[in-house]
Amino acid sequence: MLSTTSSPNRLPAGTRTTDPTFSPVPARVRIGTPPVAFRAMGLRSRLGRARDAWSSHLATIRASEVVDDRIWQELGDALILADVGVATADELLDEVRQRVGREGVDDVDGVLGILKSVLVDRLGGADRSLALGGSPSVWLFVGVNGVGKTTTIGKLGGREADAGRHVVFAAGDTFRAAAADQLAMWADRAGAPVVRGAEGADPSSVVFDAVEHAAARGADLVLADTAGRVHTKSNLMDELAKVRRVAEKGSGTVTETLLVIDATTGQNGLIQARQFAEVAAVTGIVLTKLDGSARGGIVVAVQEDLGIPVKLVGVGEGADDLVEFDPVDFVDALFAVDVTA
Repeated sequence: MLSTTSSPNRLPAGTRTTDPTFSPVPARVRIGTPPVAFRAMGLRSRLGRARDAWSSHLATIRASEVVDDRIWQELGDALILADVGVATADELLDEVRQRVGREGVDDVDGVLGILKSVLVDRLGGADRSLALGGSPSVWLFVGVNGVGKTTTIGKLGGREADAGRHVVFAAGDTFRAAAADQLAMWADRAGAPVVRGAEGADPSSVVFDAVEHAAARGADLVLADTAGRVHTKSNLMDELAKVRRVAEKGSGTVTETLLVIDATTGQNGLIQARQFAEVAAVTGIVLTKLDGSARGGIVVAVQEDLGIPVKLVGVGEGADDLVEFDPVDFVDALFAVDVTA
């Protein structure tokens, strides 16, 4: 049976969505403006071992007095070890070497400065905004189990609700009761309703009902969780494609399909991204756990390989630790010498 729950001081828990007396939209003031950026905190001290590993490679290179073949080899190794990927590392080095020659650079700091500029240029230029435009808009979240989809939805939903938008959570991961319970916890924090179905229910039907429910109540946005698709299982990926189709059959419009990837998986994350992009029309990447043992290069690899921008990164467990990805801040953090600066 489909049900909605929300914060007890706002909504009657367990009320059926067909109940005409039930209003899941919290009493918020609509501010009519885009959400403000996540709390601005530098990435420099929040990239964890990704920054440390990259810095150790750069320290060795910076200690060199001349630009020779060894420097180029070490730069290539550093990029590959950072999970940029062999092909992308070669392309980056070719571009850097061409610029070094054109600009007459003959010192290591100059080479690193050009590499930094090339990385920013490669990562820049993409539209990283989260699109709205439906009545309601629907943001689907896809990815394998354990990458942080539900937590990402909760954090993002809290931000949107704080910005004055009326949000509905859709617990489309019907195969894990814990996922729906976790989403309900985040919804309670945001003062927003969550639409969920019985365990094992068709995920598409839950998302569809959530969209229709949101439309009937004048909500702005539906954030829809999906089951952790295993990208090597074709039947499960087909089901994910169905979720997206069904989500647009009613009143809503899917304006974002966000693929959530655990940054610590490195090049495996890129394989996942390729598979999901084929079936789910992915519009953006969310990289979680970038503060852990991730090596950072997956940011470059995904965007170079698929042309899909990284829109958000997770750098901690707190509600404010999901931040908008900024190429300049990211590259500055990787190249920083003093993490306390």
